[in-house]
Amino acid sequence: MRPDAVRLALDAELTAARLRRDGEPPRVLDVGGGSGVLAVPFAAAGCVVTVVDPSPNALATLSRRATDAGVSDRITAVQADSDALGQVMPAGTADLVLAHGLLEVVDDPKNAIAAMADTTAPGGAVSVLVANRTAALLHRALAGRLGEAARLAEDPAGRLPDETLLRRFDTEGLLALLTDAGLTVELVQGHGVLSDLVPGSVLQQDPSAHDALAALEVKLALTPPLRDIAARLHAMARKPVVGS
Repeated sequence: MRPDAVRLALDAELTAARLRRDGEPPRVLDVGGGSGVLAVPFAAAGCVVTVVDPSPNALATLSRRATDAGVSDRITAVQADSDALGQVMPAGTADLVLAHGLLEVVDDPKNAIAAMADTTAPGGAVSVLVANRTAALLHRALAGRLGEAARLAEDPAGRLPDETLLRRFDTEGLLALLTDAGLTVELVQGHGVLSDLVPGSVLQQDPSAHDALAALEVKLALTPPLRDIAARLHAMARKPVVGS
């Protein structure tokens, strides 16, 4: 399977981190990634990964995956909330901090980003992946659920009353959140630009359609306005080097 635009950006960042560290293993902090979807592959690629997650069940899944992959020695699992990052990893030490699917559910996204920025090493990066408010509204409108679409448009957080997530983001709001934390946004791209819109029947009938769709997703990930209606928004933001 082709790597998606998010994974390509993360792999490029880890390559840059190895160069900054003269070939030493990159130090990755995965906040809210307890099941190990990213942590285990990164550890297998030679990274030293710390995973912070409040769910014991998710961390148990991480432990099993790490054991099966033979990378338990490169992963440290900590059961804690995102506001305890300062107690988990020393300030200014993480080469890459991941917050994928996290900012939608934390109590205070500003505090969460500030804590992650504090743990990031100068020159390191924070990667965030969030649900896109515009995409949620558009998909409901296309499905004829106009009342829900209207409520999403009116709600300041871009959510419906019965949803477990607390908020969705648009491109402008995500940029403001990261820059307000003192980070320099270097990349904003869409994740799932077309995949939620292509009928499943198309993918079932044509075996080559999966690769074609994956290639098109990568090609369009950076292209407004398609980027801005993707199911999720991905941003990479760098912590400045003092004096640079």
